[in-house]
Amino acid sequence: MSFIPLRLKTSNLEIIILLSFLYIFLALFGNLVVITTLCFFLIKNLDKHIPNWPVPPTIIEILSFTTILFLCIKKKILIFTATYNEKDNIENLILKIKQHIPECHILIIDDNSPDGTGIAVENLKTTINFLHLISRKEKSGLDSAHKIAYEYALKENFDYLITMDADFSHDPSVLPEFINQLRDNPFVLGSRYVPGGRCLMRGRRLIMSRLGNLMIKTFSGVKSNEYTNSYRGFDIKYLKNFNLNEVKNKGYSFFMGTLFQLDKKKIPIKEIPIIFKDREKGESKIPKFEILRTLKNLFIFSITKILK
Repeated sequence: MSFIPLRLKTSNLEIIILLSFLYIFLALFGNLVVITTLCFFLIKNLDKHIPNWPVPPTIIEILSFTTILFLCIKKKILIFTATYNEKDNIENLILKIKQHIPECHILIIDDNSPDGTGIAVENLKTTINFLHLISRKEKSGLDSAHKIAYEYALKENFDYLITMDADFSHDPSVLPEFINQLRDNPFVLGSRYVPGGRCLMRGRRLIMSRLGNLMIKTFSGVKSNEYTNSYRGFDIKYLKNFNLNEVKNKGYSFFMGTLFQLDKKKIPIKEIPIIFKDREKGESKIPKFEILRTLKNLFIFSITKILK
């Protein structure tokens, strides 16, 4: 392919202004291949037809580099949390998320909280950009809320989805590390049980969490140290053969079931250390029967895997 020489009759300044607008347009609507090709084409022809144009670094080269960098790092990010009676936490959580990831969108799915959590979020929408609320008529379960969030991320063309709890057990300051890891991993899991991770729960809850995760690891064969934590990141564009709707487990067993489904699809699980804090305000909503449901689902999965 040969280039047609440019016949430049305008001033250098006019050319630079024109090219600046062109690069901005391509950054927003173009693709990396087009921009790279155009970059080398312009540099080659400007060297020929504009004597003594500034070298190096030229304004054109700076523009091309920043545009390519912009395209490489520009990601549409959705942070999701489900709420039920989290009025005491939700405003501070949203502000903390925005503090660490200002450009992100936040989706709240509220199950008609009696304490007015949904109303508080609705009021915040007037002052906080990219804050979205889905209000459900009744308490409908964590599993269905996460599935709705995943479908929302797909429909609205997000690149990354990060899910977290609304009670500050998940530290929003870890969000940048999730995004950093998602650049190289399709699924990222915040883990309490890898080096650098900690679980600050106490007493019976801590013992049950440690033993539960150890039991799941032993009997499931899924390569992970954490199975029940909901602080997770999904590369939506990469996970084309995966969907949370494929996970049939209900309630809190849903989080374990998600890892089983990822393992079935041979999708690697990247764990990053987190410090899991006990909730500061409000009450825990994990019912006791969830332990039995988790054991039942673990038994079914293990037997199915052995038979296959």
